[in-house]
Amino acid sequence: MTAEQPKNPLHGVTLEAVVLALVDHYGWDGLADKININCFKSEPSVKSSLKFLRKTSWAREQVEALYISTFTVPSTVWGNLPGANDVSSA
Repeated sequence: MTAEQPKNPLHGVTLEAVVLALVDHYGWDGLADKININCFKSEPSVKSSLKFLRKTSWAREQVEALYISTFTVPSTVWGNLPGANDVSSA
């Protein structure tokens, strides 16, 4: 399965890890501001969020998209940074 998804940034990352990383980064209030779903607004918990996200594909897609946009950097950005390709500068 690894060979089938070499460039998938979510490959090997559980939904629980995604939710925990986003909550750690934004907090529940910030996450609710970014994605308008009740499981992040009304008495939020990881358990209730996972239950909802596993049943609701559109919400899960929004959470995954936010995770990707928050925690991944396109390789082209790194390639354009000064000294990115210069091994001797390290």
